[in-house]
Parts: sequence; C-alpha cells; structure tokens
Amino acid sequence: MNFKVKLLAPIALLLGGIGFGSLAIANLTNQRSNSTIAQNSGGMNHGGMNHGSMKKGGMMNHNMDVGPADANYDLRFIDSMIPHHQGALVMAQEVLQKSKRPELIKLAKGIITEQKKEIAQMQQWRKQWYPKASATPIMWHAAMNHEMAMTAEHKQSMMMSMSLGKADAGFDRRFIDAMIPHHQGAVTMGQDLLKKSQRPEMKKLAQNIITSQQAEIAQMTQWQKQWSASK
Repeated sequence: MNFKVKLLAPIALLLGGIGFGSLAIANLTNQRSNSTIAQNSGGMNHGGMNHGSMKKGGMMNHNMDVGPADANYDLRFIDSMIPHHQGALVMAQEVLQKSKRPELIKLAKGIITEQKKEIAQMQQWRKQWYPKASATPIMWHAAMNHEMAMTAEHKQSMMMSMSLGKADAGFDRRFIDAMIPHHQGAVTMGQDLLKKSQRPEMKKLAQNIITSQQAEIAQMTQWQKQWSASK
C-alpha cells in the first residue's frame, strides 16, 4: 500500500503540473484573442458605452425611463437629457477631428450647435422651475419604483458615449453605427415627454428633439447603405 502511494504521488504532481500549465496557456490564448479583437475594431473603446441600455432595433430599456408624470417629471427629464446630449457632443467632436467627409462634418456641427443650445435652455429651466432642487441630478429607479440621486453609472448610461477609435477608413461608419441608437434613445425620451409633461415649453422641446433627430437618423441610415455598397 505504501509503495502504491509513493508511486502515485509523483504521477499526481505531474498531472497537476500539466493541468496548471494548460490553464495558463488557455488564459494566455484568451488574452491574445481579446487583444486581436480590440485591434480589429479599430481601437474602439467600448468602456464608456452601456450596451445594456439598448435593445434590438435601438429601443431603450428601463435605463431610459424617466418615471411617472408627477411633479418632478420635468426635472428628471432635464437631468437625464442633459447628459444624453453631452454624450452626443463628445462623439460629434470626434467627427470634427477625424472625419474627412464634408457631409458628416456638417452633421456633427449641426448636432453640436443644436444640442448645446438645448442643454443651455434646460439648465435655465431647471433653475427657474426648481430653485430648491439639489444641484445633484435626480433619476427614476425603475426596478425599485422610486426617485433617487443620479448615480455615476446611470449618468454614463444616459450619455451613451464612446471612443470611436482612430481616424481610419472605418471611423465614419463606427460613428453612425453609434449615433443612430443614441438618437433613437433621445426620440424615445422625447415621445415620453410629449405624453407626460404639462409644460408647453417642454412639449415644444420634445417635438424639436423628435423631428430633428428622426431626420438625422434617416440621413445616417441612408449613408450606412451607401457607404456599405461602395466598399
């Protein structure tokens, strides 16, 4: 019996070493594979974009829910739409730096001009309508069905911004692939605002968001088809 134990011990150690080595090789292979995927995506950094906030077809989940039509609805909408617009500004600024297409640069400039104006207007309304509100933005927690201070995670989710990678041949396509669902999120929120807000100013803002961003979605969708066909 002792002889068998002595004989099996080194075999077990050898097998254990082989298993450990295989695991290490697998981990190294996986790391290299992930690195290759990142390189093939044109250096795109997905860290800033919450893909959980999008469903198929660009429809948004409860992360975009501003809550019921109560006294603070407009405040929550403003606090959610401002970072959403800021996310669009981040990506549009990248276009000015990296794109060579005049039509896309024109679109980006239009997004920057319009959404900066809307951000300033919403900030003014917040001060005017909610003078006692905390400087900290608020949000609606759909799962818990109550209002709360906006978390950093929720703000990032609302921004839906991301690094679009280097100024290569695929940059313009990556931009419109990211901006279309971003605009779809704004349209969804605008439609919700149109139904729930009682303020004429907010209803007008909602209609402007819906009209302008649906038109931009249609234009970007057309470019998607054209640029894919020209490859």
